Amino acid sequence: MKHYENLLEKGYFTREQLIEIVGTAGAANSIIYDYQTKGLIEKVKRDFYVVISLETKQPVLSRYQIGSNLFEDACITHHSAFEVYGYGSQVFYECFVATDKRFSDFEYDGVVYRRVERKPEIEVIQQGNMRITSMEQTVVDSIRDFEKIAGLEEVIRCMMLVPGLSEQKVLACLTRNDNGFLYQKCGYIFEELKEEFHFSAEFFVECEAHSSDARKYLMKESQDTVYCERWKLYVPPSLKGLIDKGVGDYDAIG
Repeated sequence: MKHYENLLEKGYFTREQLIEIVGTAGAANSIIYDYQTKGLIEKVKRDFYVVISLETKQPVLSRYQIGSNLFEDACITHHSAFEVYGYGSQVFYECFVATDKRFSDFEYDGVVYRRVERKPEIEVIQQGNMRITSMEQTVVDSIRDFEKIAGLEEVIRCMMLVPGLSEQKVLACLTRNDNGFLYQKCGYIFEELKEEFHFSAEFFVECEAHSSDARKYLMKESQDTVYCERWKLYVPPSLKGLIDKGVGDYDAIG
């Protein structure tokens, strides 16, 4: 128990960090074995451990805090970020982590941790001992990747819970992505949600100026679609109507 209080204060540690504290690999291995046997710590993944509360017998860190600290550059992103902000319309048993470090998906304590490629210069904010993408970054990332992660219906549901966004920060995120199709998608979606976000005409002019000239489908597997001339997109007849459909035709792919 000599080192338990110090480890408890941080909530997690790596094997390398413990070696720095106790001096040798042998001593670190001994403490890890002893503390695991006594239920004081649990292994999350190789060489990464979380501290267990003596009172609750549960990890002292949330799934989001764990995901954010898996690597030095890790941050919570996409639907998991919506959940942290309180705008997830449902809680997934997945935690999406953006990092340059490659790791295979793994499960701990009923949650699957999934790696998302960390795009250059994403906007990250610090909340205590947790890193998370900014609200605007979360929205743009979720629109870009909705077919891989949450599905368009869920992204729209989450967005409609957000009380407001900075259109300048959204444009800054789009500039960093430098993707014509993403400009198309964001232009169309924010135009459909104009009552919620009240973006200026200049925002849409900027999106049009950087949009791809190619006609594209908003969703890869679409059934009923209409063509939106302004954004050169084949889109559902009603974007908000997706929410009324429930889980079905417009679920996430893959």
